[in-house]
Amino acid sequence: MKKRHAPVPSVDRGDGRFYRATPAHAVRDNPAMLFVLSPAKSLDYETPLPGDLPATQPIFEGAKGPAAELIRLLREKSPQQIAELMRLSDKLSALNVARYAAWAPKGTEKNARQAALAFDGDVYGGFDAHSLAPAQLGWAQDHVAILSGLYGVLRPLDRLQPYRLEMGTQLANRHGKDLYAFWGRRIADHLNQRLAADRSPVVINLASQEYFKSVDRAVLKARVVECVFEEYKGGKYKIVSFFAKRARGLMARWAVLHKAGTPRRLEGFDLEGYAFDPAVSTPERMVFRRRQSA
Repeated sequence: MKKRHAPVPSVDRGDGRFYRATPAHAVRDNPAMLFVLSPAKSLDYETPLPGDLPATQPIFEGAKGPAAELIRLLREKSPQQIAELMRLSDKLSALNVARYAAWAPKGTEKNARQAALAFDGDVYGGFDAHSLAPAQLGWAQDHVAILSGLYGVLRPLDRLQPYRLEMGTQLANRHGKDLYAFWGRRIADHLNQRLAADRSPVVINLASQEYFKSVDRAVLKARVVECVFEEYKGGKYKIVSFFAKRARGLMARWAVLHKAGTPRRLEGFDLEGYAFDPAVSTPERMVFRRRQSA
């Protein structure tokens, strides 16, 4: 008798349309553990990319999608209003006003590049997507979710057009006073869809508080495990922002290289001198420490 699989769920895109979730039986390597990252302010559209690198379209992109709705709101504002809203210099404000004007409903090879290779900065220096093999990037595509003020959620190979819109921005919209109100439950619903293949789904939180706040915990069905990275400074261990950001990227990279499928597997993380400390960890808060910065 042929085995019958559960119906594939549909998820609201935010534009009145729905997309079909990936069938649970079609995905491998325990896809239900997701590593959630923040985006970066710095962008890199100059470093050459492999010619055969695949690319995908963001879930919440499209002419009638949420990202396009936010772009329309941003286009209504003057450079001075953008500068005040985002606390930017006149130069950066002008740059981003031009980005909003150029943004298209669909990213292409000409106006966008894969998110994990477009984002720059501490986290993505640690993740170092440029040095990952195609198969490794493919695994990351199924297991890494990048939160975004404009796009909601991105996969590593989703096409990203240049933009600046931090999740904490007080951009008034039809849903409320800020982007948390705008995205509502949509990000959590999307993560639930990606986690649907596992009976005991897990989210590994490698994002900042600003960004993870966009995930509605009342809607999210997964267990959340936070990874904390501490340095030994002045006779005690503490979080140092620069190193912690890089370490989040390093953890995501380590998970990709080892195809980590459970939180316990992450206890083996040892890049750049970090080591798991069970004495100060809990099942929901894994602490990694190092004595000397790499």
